[in-house]
Parts: sequence; structure tokens; C-alpha cells
Amino acid sequence: MEITCSTPYNEYDKIVLAHGSGGRLSDRLIHDIITRELGETYIDSAHDGAVIDVPGKLAFTTDSFVVTPLFFPGGDIGHLAVNGTTNDLVCCGAKPLYLSLSLIIEEGLLISELASVISSVAKAAQSAGIKIVTGDTKVVEKGKADKIFINTAGVGSIPEGRIISPYHCTEGDVIITTGTIADHGISILSTREGLSFESPIRSDCAPMNEIAELIFSVTNVIHVMRDPTRGGVASALNEISHTAGKEIIIDESALPLNPLVKGACEIMGFDPLYLANEGKLLVFLPVKHADKVVSAIRSHPLGRQAAIIGKVTGGKPSVKMKTLVGSTRIVEMITGEQLPRIC
Repeated sequence: MEITCSTPYNEYDKIVLAHGSGGRLSDRLIHDIITRELGETYIDSAHDGAVIDVPGKLAFTTDSFVVTPLFFPGGDIGHLAVNGTTNDLVCCGAKPLYLSLSLIIEEGLLISELASVISSVAKAAQSAGIKIVTGDTKVVEKGKADKIFINTAGVGSIPEGRIISPYHCTEGDVIITTGTIADHGISILSTREGLSFESPIRSDCAPMNEIAELIFSVTNVIHVMRDPTRGGVASALNEISHTAGKEIIIDESALPLNPLVKGACEIMGFDPLYLANEGKLLVFLPVKHADKVVSAIRSHPLGRQAAIIGKVTGGKPSVKMKTLVGSTRIVEMITGEQLPRIC
């Protein structure tokens, strides 16, 4: 008598616990959905880790992504995971090289949604020029997660002579943003709450390594780079100010804002300074290089609206803003959580 499986793999439309068992279903999930899409020789070897070549000084970062909803205008959790980790390496002055990808999948996730996320991971990695070399997959019971969580770790190499740190923030530095702020935060919020605007507000989620290389082609004298993600520009500037022991002053009139984002913030009472960005850099550098760096950034499609937004002074550690009406106000670090599960 011939006995066959009553529910073949290709008839599953949702993740089941057996997909995390380490057995046949796990093997087929990994090979049919994940490694087939990613197509990397490192992970195709099914080894427990990756042996990689990293020249020079090493940059290493790790991050986790729990964004809800999984899919939003301008990206999804897979796109976000690759670009977020890439940008953390960029802010160390590194050339992103390798990435690990670990998935925690909730029982019941649609196979089609998982496939879409992995497809986004593959496309984002290719765009960023980063190789996915190792990873892990776990499945948890329904109700123990929220569809899918992603953990990444990234490795990059730092060229000789690049030393980037908040400790190098220097009095007289100017501060550049590579584009409009708060796009990601408003994109997530509008999707989550079902809000509609004249046209969709898209997340700015993107890799910043090409823009960083344009900056370094002008000068290697970059003191600080930071991607203002959770907590937005305000929190990033406060962290840098207090680490460096310097005062930072920004100009409200110089902040680049998408008019739709500005309108949404006004309607809902949000301050764009505190909303997340996933495809922008804050760059601190000597004033003598600023104009050339802004011009270089604007030559890239992702940097058309780059602008000088402030400067570093010799006052006590704090962030202040010159307002549109001519007054000055303190920009505090965010307290509480404006928008949970933003990345």
C-alpha cells in the first residue's frame, strides 16, 4: 500500500508550526521561498555560518524590525530591514558588504506574504550592493508574534582615514540633511490608520551608501553621520549634542518638508522633527566643504532636496531651533512613544 502526505508542501497557503520544525517542511520553506529568491552562494551552502573576507577596519551593526503594517507605500518590512542595516553601516563611514537575515514567523502568515517580503529583501540587497551570507528561520505559535519579525546584522569595511563619531562633532560644523524629513513616519501612520490624502505619502526607505560615497568624493573630513530613524531628527540631534557636549542650533525655515507631509502633521498635530526617517542622513562637517557637499548630494535622485539646516556652536549641550516667527525654542529629546512599531 502506498502512503502519501495528505497535505503536500505546495498546498499550504499559510505558515504552520511544522515549517519551524527543522525537518522536511523547514527545508523546503528555506530552499523554495528564501534561498531561491536570494540566490546567494553563501547561504546556498546550508552551512551554520559564513566565512567572509573583510579588508581593513571592520564596522559591525545589528538591528531588529517589527514594523506594522508589514507593507506600506514605499516599502515593506523586508525592504526596511536591508536598508536600515545598510544605513547604520554607512553612518560608521563603512562600505556595506555582508548581511545576516533572521526571521521569526508567526504561525498563520500567508506564504504569499512571506514570499513578497523575501523578494523585497533580495531587491533591496541588490540595490544596496550588500550580500546576504547567513541567516535563521523560526516559527512561533499564533499570537506569539505579529506575522513576521526580522533581525539583521551587517558588516562593512571602513576605508583608511575615515573616522566618524559623535565625539568628533566640532564647534563651527554645519549640519546637512540629505532630503525631506518625516516621510516614513507619516507613510506608516496613514497606512495604519487608513488615512487618505490627495496622493499617497511614500516612505523614504532607501539605501544611503551611494549618497555617502558622493559625500566622501568631495571630502573625507566628515565628523558625524547619523540616520534619524526612531525619534526623528530631534532625537538624533539631541543624542549627538549630549555625546559631544556641544550646542546645536537648527533653522525651522531651512527644514525640507514634503508639502503633503507638512499638511498631514498640521492636521494630526505631529511635529515632523520627531517622526522617523528611513532614507535620510544628517551630516556634520566643516563649513568650508558644505556647499560642495550639498551640490554633490543633490546630483543623486535621492538627494534632490538636500539642505543645510543648522550649525554647531560652543554653548552647553542642547538643541535649539530658530522658529519661523523669529523666536528660539528648545528641541527636547522625545518622551514616550509617538508612533510605536515604526521600524
